[in-house]
Amino acid sequence: MTYVVTDNCIKCKYTDCVEVCPVDCFYEGENMLVINPDECIDCGVCEPECPAEAILPDTEPGLEKWIELNAEYSEKWPNITEKKDELPEAKEFDGKKDKLEKYFSPNGPA
Repeated sequence: MTYVVTDNCIKCKYTDCVEVCPVDCFYEGENMLVINPDECIDCGVCEPECPAEAILPDTEPGLEKWIELNAEYSEKWPNITEKKDELPEAKEFDGKKDKLEKYFSPNGPA
C-alpha cells in the first residue's frame, strides 16, 4: 500500500503534508504535488494534514489513474521537503470537480 495525491490538490497545492513526511517522498509540480510510491512507507501521517483532503490510500477504489500519475510525475518533478504557501487560488479551487482534465499541468514548479 502507498498513499496517492488526487484531483483536489490541483490548483491548491497545500504543502502541509510535506512537513510531516518522515521519508520526503513528495514531489512538486507547477500546480500540484505527487507521492513517489516506491519511497512512501505507508505511515499515513500526510493524509490528515491535507486541508484539501486530496491524499488517499491506494486501496481506495477508482484510484488507478492517480497511482499511475503519482508514479510518473514523481520521477519527473523535483523533491519538496519544506512547507510553502499554497497557490493564490487554492481556496477558490478547493472542491472543484474535473480538475485533472481542465487544470492539471505536467510542468515542474515555476
